[in-house]
Amino acid sequence: MAPKFGTSGLRGLVTELTHDLVTDHIRAFIRVCPMGSGLWVGRDLRASSPDLAEAVLAAARDMGVVTFDCGAVPTPALALASMAAGGAAVMITGSHIPADRNGLKFYRPKGEITKTDEVAILAALGGTAPKSGPETRTYASAGPDWVARYVNAFGPRALTGLRLGVWSHSAVSRDLLLACLTAMGAAVMELGRSDSFIPIDTEAIAADARAQLAAWAVEHKLDAILSTDGDGDRPLLTDAAGRVIPGDVLGQITSAVLGADVVVTPVNSNTGVEVSARFERVIRTRIGSPFVIAGMETAGENARVVGYEANGGFLLGFAGQEPAGALAPLATRDSLLPMLAPLSRAKAAGGLAALVAREPPRFTAADRLENIATERSHALLAAFEADPSRLAAFPAVLGEKIIGIDRTDGMRLVLASDRVLHMRPSGNAPEFRLYAEAESPEDASRLLKRGLSELRRLLG
Repeated sequence: MAPKFGTSGLRGLVTELTHDLVTDHIRAFIRVCPMGSGLWVGRDLRASSPDLAEAVLAAARDMGVVTFDCGAVPTPALALASMAAGGAAVMITGSHIPADRNGLKFYRPKGEITKTDEVAILAALGGTAPKSGPETRTYASAGPDWVARYVNAFGPRALTGLRLGVWSHSAVSRDLLLACLTAMGAAVMELGRSDSFIPIDTEAIAADARAQLAAWAVEHKLDAILSTDGDGDRPLLTDAAGRVIPGDVLGQITSAVLGADVVVTPVNSNTGVEVSARFERVIRTRIGSPFVIAGMETAGENARVVGYEANGGFLLGFAGQEPAGALAPLATRDSLLPMLAPLSRAKAAGGLAALVAREPPRFTAADRLENIATERSHALLAAFEADPSRLAAFPAVLGEKIIGIDRTDGMRLVLASDRVLHMRPSGNAPEFRLYAEAESPEDASRLLKRGLSELRRLLG
């Protein structure tokens, strides 16, 4: 996988993310994007991340930029720190992709880079460094400040009476998550810490991992289990039975808890947000946080706007007020808020399962075929586009008929049963993703499984 820009920045195989390539991209980033008060750098727990972080810091110093090393820290915590200081940031992370790959995620002082910035960075590659800057400073407050943001807003007793598990695995957020839940009054148990990196995709939790979550929930009599992906910007939350709550359902609930009036979410999130009729406006976008952020910016200056993705990452676009204090905007993908907001309402609702049951019966399931070259994925979609009969035959094998097609991002098929199949090549990995929506989690999972099997056959 040659390094390339996608919806989450620059990603590629570790062997191809060479010192020279990283240096070139950082220099280009500095040439075309404002650095403000300096460059904040954080990293996840992959074995390759420390060396890549040092390469980023060295390249920035060579450009005369003031640099801050935040160490191992979640992406939203890094973004919170850099934006509060009026600085830019680079996060070293491959998120949920395997450990043989990694990446760089770029932030301007006001938030994530845009697609326009991406084009400008690529155009600015090449050239030399004009000068050297001061030595890198250590910045250790990013993680604790991220935790304090939520403890101060929801209060130290917000989760009192709840018994919660934290699936630590190799998430860079794990210790901060444990600290946050404890500070908010919960009884907390750590589960499954790993010293080696484990790629966790919160949209595609493997069957054995789901079984383990269910077993832990029952064995330890837990009210919920919490976790995140590797860099801590996507949530994973289960109910008391260990059932994973879909990220878009967490987004709907959190939007309502915060009192949002405008919701921005990609086309692969379930349609319950419209069916619920709780929000004045729902804006649909392409998949990826840059598109969600762009959609949020169209909502209007005084809108109480939020954004979320199907993976659960949540973006807050207005100044909220929670029981214990204010909650400032954070328009980058975050994992803590979409877990804490539902948990803060769980006891009064009779548990997380009861809270979820109040939502419209629309559920998504997602998975992907790995090691599928992007060219092959696009070729299949092009073949479907060129031959409508071939496209119609795809869901027909599953006993379904197409009644509508949305081409906003990939190909989203609305079926006669009111179910949905959405095909999309990944923007940052050699994967072909499939999303299914149905009236129950079980039906969505069955539709997904059958759809993947047919796609696997079609792709050879």
